[in-house]
Amino acid sequence: MDEEPRQRAHEQLKARTIERALFASPASVTWLTGFTPPIQLGVSPFAGGPPLLWYASGEWTLVVLDSDAPAAAASGCTVVSYRGYTSSAPIMAAEQLATTLQRVTGGASAGQLGIEERALPVFLRAVLPDTNMVAIDGLLIPMRVRKTAEELVKLRENFALTDIGQATARLAVRPGQTELDVWAATHTAIQRAAGQRVPLGNDCTVGRRAHSGGWPLDVEIQPGDSFVVDLSTQLRGYWSDSCATYYADGPTRRQIAMHRTVTEALELAISLVKPGAISGEIDRQVREFMVTAGYPLYSHHTGHGVGVTGHEEPRIVPYNDMQLDEGMVIMLEPGIYFPGETAIRLEDAVLVTGSGAEILTRHDKSM
Repeated sequence: MDEEPRQRAHEQLKARTIERALFASPASVTWLTGFTPPIQLGVSPFAGGPPLLWYASGEWTLVVLDSDAPAAAASGCTVVSYRGYTSSAPIMAAEQLATTLQRVTGGASAGQLGIEERALPVFLRAVLPDTNMVAIDGLLIPMRVRKTAEELVKLRENFALTDIGQATARLAVRPGQTELDVWAATHTAIQRAAGQRVPLGNDCTVGRRAHSGGWPLDVEIQPGDSFVVDLSTQLRGYWSDSCATYYADGPTRRQIAMHRTVTEALELAISLVKPGAISGEIDRQVREFMVTAGYPLYSHHTGHGVGVTGHEEPRIVPYNDMQLDEGMVIMLEPGIYFPGETAIRLEDAVLVTGSGAEILTRHDKSM
């Protein structure tokens, strides 16, 4: 287990004279422990609440549903579980979680108690020690932007999966197929490569409705269609992202010009990535390039960070004055959209290095 995130958090808590803390947001728990519950079908119906991580004077205790305890053991934390599903008594997972949390956090209170209050279910606050509570929501976000060596290994594994998915999608996009056909082929290829179930997200849609993105539908691919495939996998608690645009029977002259412009915009964005670069300035220059080329501005971000969530800092958006730093992993994704007609979006992941940007995604984004 990667010890560096917990060490960073310990130092920050100590600097703020917070002796105890309770982390409840899934991103915080995953970043600090490496543990994430299965999400393929959403939250377990037998869970009493989210996984919780209790910190006390440098020691870490992970509180999880009993069925998740084996996976949580790899976290390197003390693991305490509570009963979820049972056939021998009524299912009372929330009550079981509350009782377990009270036992873990009990004892004489001392100093400040930090809590991620926005993520902590209200009913659990009542069982916490009677002490001076302070909100620590967002405390870990600045620490998460620079990836550790172990995090980069996990991210590269996920990007390799989306590369496989994109290669499969390119072959599957053809007239007569549907968005669902492309999605099914893509998801199957990714899971076979991983050797396990892998949650898959984002967009898989014909370009005429890609301005709004969304899940694939039973929409048939027509000659002349562009097709936007934006994929995110989630493996070992970390997310990937990538996007390419394919053509049902070859691009039209208009689509060729659009594709060339988006390719150049993406190349520009990548060239601007370096330590000290300002997120909002990268966004401004890429948008200015698109306007100068004669295309409408896309309504979404130019890019975003990725890690234990699929969308995190640094956001490459107009308002953001965050400086890039070595070790950040950023998605960059300009696009052109003509609603009801056609659309093109291309996306790469880059690692900010001392000399610029290392491209982490390897999928073919050509026409």
